[in-house]
Amino acid sequence: MVKILGIDEAARGPIIASMYLVGVLGDETVEEKFKQIGVKDSKLLTHKKRCLLESKIKDLALKVKIIEVKPEEIDMAVDGGKLNLNWLEAHKQAEIINELKPDKAIIDCPSPNIKKFKEYLLNLLIDKNIELVVEHKADKNFFIVGAASIIAKCEREKEVAELKKKYGDFGSGYMADPKCRKFVKENFEKHPEIFRKSWAPFKDAVNNKKQKKLDEF
Repeated sequence: MVKILGIDEAARGPIIASMYLVGVLGDETVEEKFKQIGVKDSKLLTHKKRCLLESKIKDLALKVKIIEVKPEEIDMAVDGGKLNLNWLEAHKQAEIINELKPDKAIIDCPSPNIKKFKEYLLNLLIDKNIELVVEHKADKNFFIVGAASIIAKCEREKEVAELKKKYGDFGSGYMADPKCRKFVKENFEKHPEIFRKSWAPFKDAVNNKKQKKLDEF
């Protein structure tokens, strides 16, 4: 049996909440099985459809590995100087690959430089003989990566729903959303734990607050 692993992420860009990386492990028949149940890139599916597919994917997969990367870990990578978001993703992908031990791993590449990213990821692997397929739009080109994207998106949606119950409606969590921008402005001091403080809009909110205080003198 050839073991194939698809890896994708959800929520790289929002200012609120975690990023999720998911690995879905299957055998050589898994692509056809996922195709038959209607797996696609998660962005092409409705929330309702993703929820329906999530349990089916888990039933068909050999294993599923989910990693939550919380805002503070993202901030340490982005502002810490040793990593950036792409390299942080590579470390999480390597963690999934090293644990699930596939014969072949298919990665949706977050970096514009596929060659450099693949070399970096390979150096993090215990087994250097694993066949690595690293490409853009892998979630559209491979059903197993689409399956990983669906579960990652579902995990993100579950977290967002819980946070909204606790903190109120912040919209999508992306700064392109006016509701999110308003929430950041009004809550960056009250609830700093849910924000990615390394994101420029959060830093801008802090700096604007400091400047306003200085202007009052």
